[in-house]
Amino acid sequence: MSRSAELAALIRERAGDKPPAFGMILGSGLGHLAAKVEGVAIPYSDLPGFPHAGVSGHVPQLVIGQLEGTRVAVFGGRSHYYESGRADAMRLPLEVLAELGCDRLILTNAAGSLRSDIPPGALMLLSDHIAFAGTNPLIGEATDARFVPMTDAHDVDMRAGLRAAAEAEGVELPEGVYCWFSGPSFETPAEIRAARTLGADAVGMSTVPEIILSRFLGLRCAAISVITNMGAGLSDEAISHDHTEAMAPLGAAKLEAVLRRFLRD
Repeated sequence: MSRSAELAALIRERAGDKPPAFGMILGSGLGHLAAKVEGVAIPYSDLPGFPHAGVSGHVPQLVIGQLEGTRVAVFGGRSHYYESGRADAMRLPLEVLAELGCDRLILTNAAGSLRSDIPPGALMLLSDHIAFAGTNPLIGEATDARFVPMTDAHDVDMRAGLRAAAEAEGVELPEGVYCWFSGPSFETPAEIRAARTLGADAVGMSTVPEIILSRFLGLRCAAISVITNMGAGLSDEAISHDHTEAMAPLGAAKLEAVLRRFLRD
């Protein structure tokens, strides 16, 4: 039995056999949403091989249960490439999600905006992404399955559902391109100018590796950024992780409303 199958069996013993309809990965400052799920919380430390999710603002546990009448599996934190130098740090959790019978994933993150019309406190639905970090989570995969097409990486139907949910809740949800930088240092003003030239609308240090892994595993994906700051050189605000955590709640209430409506509908 594979490690992902063993972990899936352990999770079923605690949380039941019914497959989750959606998986969710929560970004910096957004982990509290997992507490809204009525179900079972399993610490990552109880799941051998799961990342410790050591970044403040993340809650390292998997919560499986009901949210707005829909069964979900919520990852309260993620491991980032910059923590270990491994772009595939979230591969095992996503393999377990697929093993549980889930085929749709919603990802969230905290991001910096490159557009004045998407200010701090706003949300942005990812329409596409740029893997600017220069690595890939499928490096080392030995099978031809590693050649994953990414044309439909951000699922059209899921995005339409999220847009409809946002409209119903009166929340603006513009779409844009997310550019993945490796971190952990923030971007320079020159890098922000380069990202804008390439067509990026927001920048961040996560999400893209998980989308690539998810498509490799056959999961359909959609992602939403909570904008916590403007990119370097675009404002005079001081950018820091503390600032990210402090600003994330401004968009978190909007994000929760959109996700709840999406699941309810």
